[in-house]
Formats: sequence, C-alpha cells, structure tokens
Amino acid sequence: MKTVIKAENIAKQYRLGLVGRGTVRDDMKRWWYNLRGKEDPFLKIGETNDRSSKGESDYVWSLRDINFEINQGDSVGIIGRNGAGKSTLLKILSQVTQPTTGKIYTRGRIASLLEVGTGFHPEMTGRENIYLNGAILGMRKHEITRKLDEIIAFSGVERYIDTPVKRYSSGMYVRLAFAVAAHLESEILIVDEVLAVGDAEFQKKCLGKMNDVSKGEGRTVLFVSHNMGAIQNLCNKGILLDKGKIADLGDIGHVTSLYLKSGVEKKGIKLKERKDRLGRGNARLVEVQILNNQNLEVGGEFILKIIFEVANPNLKINEVGFSIWDMKENRIISISSTFKSQIEEFLPEKEIICKIPVLPLLKGEYVLNAFVSSIFEVEDYVENIFTFTVNESDFYGTGKMVNPEWGMIVVEHNWEN
Repeated sequence: MKTVIKAENIAKQYRLGLVGRGTVRDDMKRWWYNLRGKEDPFLKIGETNDRSSKGESDYVWSLRDINFEINQGDSVGIIGRNGAGKSTLLKILSQVTQPTTGKIYTRGRIASLLEVGTGFHPEMTGRENIYLNGAILGMRKHEITRKLDEIIAFSGVERYIDTPVKRYSSGMYVRLAFAVAAHLESEILIVDEVLAVGDAEFQKKCLGKMNDVSKGEGRTVLFVSHNMGAIQNLCNKGILLDKGKIADLGDIGHVTSLYLKSGVEKKGIKLKERKDRLGRGNARLVEVQILNNQNLEVGGEFILKIIFEVANPNLKINEVGFSIWDMKENRIISISSTFKSQIEEFLPEKEIICKIPVLPLLKGEYVLNAFVSSIFEVEDYVENIFTFTVNESDFYGTGKMVNPEWGMIVVEHNWEN
C-alpha cells in the first residue's frame, strides 16, 4: 500500500497565557543558541498537557513523540479525552500550524473541515465560498464548476446559496463546508468533530459520504469524534492519544476498546477522588460496586451497591440511579430508584442495593455510569466508573449460546402453534 501520510517525531509546544513565543528574553536566548548551532533550550522544558492538574511550567507539550504512517484508502479514527491533542494533530496535518519539532510528509491534496466556518468569508455568498474553498485546496475553476451542482444538492442549502454566509446558522455552515470538503477532488479528507453541530439526519448523511470516499473512491479519511459507534462503523484503523502521546494505534476495534476501558479507575484513582464529574456537587458518590462481579453471566443476577455522602445535612436526596453502556457508547439500560418507590428515605453513607434478577445483557464488556439527585436537580454524575464483563450462558436452556451479533439483549419468550 502507498503511504500518503507519515509523521516523524512530531511535537508541539505552547506557552500558556501568551500569544507568540513569549518574552524578548526568551527570544534572545533562542536566537543565541541557534546562532551557535545548539538545540533550542526551551525544548528541554515543559510539562505534559494535563488539564486536571496545576503545573509549574509556563510551557506545555500538546503533542510529543508522535510517529505513524497512514496508507492510501485507510479510514483512521483519532480518539482520546478532551485535551489529548487530537485537534492539534489535525491542524498540523492540515498545515494550519507547524510542529515545534519533527516532520510531516503528505502525498496528495488535503481537504480539511476543522472548525465551523473555517475557510469561509462571511461577506461572500455560499456559491462564492465554494469556489474560494476549492481554490485554497488547489482546484481549478473548471474542476469546481463540474462538482458545483453536486455540492449544493448534498449541502441542502440551495435556497440560500446566493446569500452571504454571515447569515447562515452554524448548522448551515457545517452542511456547506462538509459538502465542499467531501466532493472536491482531494486525496486526503480530514474531519474534526464539528459534525456534532449538524442534525442527526445530516450526520448520518456525512458518515455515509465519508464511507463512500474511503471505500468507494480509495481516498484517505482522518476522523476525530467522541462517538465511538460512528468511529467503529467508518474507520478501519485508530490512533489513541493520551496527554499528547500515542497510547495505542492499530485495528479500530482494539483501539476503541482500550479507550473505553481506560477510565480513571484503571489508574488507581478512587471514585471519591475523581474530578471529572457533573452536577451541583452538594452530594457525592463515594462507592459504586458490583457485588457479584466475579460470576456475571447472561441471564444471571446483577447486584449493585451505591454509597454517597452529602455536604449539607439538610439536603434531601430523592433519587439514585445508574446506566449501562456498551463499548460503542450506546446506552443499553437506565435504572432509577424512581421507577419503583421502594425506598422512602435515602441516608448518606448508607448502602443502597439494586438487584436485577435476570440480567438481559449479552456476552461482552460494558461501562457503568451513576448519579445521585436531590429534589432540585442532579447533584453528582460520574461517567465510566468502571467496566465489567458479562460471560455467556445457556440462557434459553437449549445448549445454544446467543450470538452477540444478533442484538444487544436477551428476552425470555415462548412459541405456540
């Protein structure tokens, strides 16, 4: 296979709180080292880009030691937590910004969709911006004209195509920008998670087009998204970034599974100490545990323990609950204490037990989220508390195991004639 993108030792350093390189003193120091043929001294300092902790250095590495090769026709999903360096990497690949160290080698024209409205002139009409974007990508006028009707039809903004784009909504911006990027004859298509701006119907349409571009036309697609279902359906390879470094790359199924299982509980951080939480914060989950985790199986019993604490003793908690998600981030089950009024009063620091007598989940790995709410609103919500595995069993008593490819759940049923 022909290599179309190659990254060699890519790194990107930023200085916090300032625009540009920094102080005159720093610039003079760089100039003096460069004059003597020595390495930039500021490349030896800097910290990992960890948003959750306060650092001691003004310099952070958004990316560090990035090496990979992408072949023609590959669809590559770039995934990672917020702040992992995904958008920075795409900007370097799109030549929007230059790496601090290392080199990027590309073969072919690149079409990028990084941010809403990127490359559009607000005073120009949609039609004029199509030609402008095409020219930026290196397309000739007759090439753009040949694709014009197809671009307009796909975007769904034909009625407003001769209206200045400053009057477009963000959704219309994305529709037209994606249509231009996907239809012009570039060898490489780079798409950031801006598709989340569009409606569900258009997102589905975009994913279908990217699939056609990659598999049907043999072009290369790089796609950043937090939607693991979309990533797994579209991409054949994946790159997992963690704090600016490549944590894993290879088959998309393996990479996404590793990403979803790399919750903070894997790093030894207790639930009570987790900082990535949502809610008012007047109550806090301190322990969530599956009591029979060692022998979970299809159709077996599922017993979950939840313990929370409150900062204000007068706060009345009226609901606890949890949800179970698959490894593609599809919600499978949601359970709330309000579904059955079996607990009259929720007491802090006291165990709350939920039992599911017949677990309907098929064999596989799952993720659990949990929450606690007061009479006002959600007080604490934590995602990816842990992952757990459900083992197969002879659920129907026939000696035949249920294939996970047949669906998401098992249901007890009977046939008659």
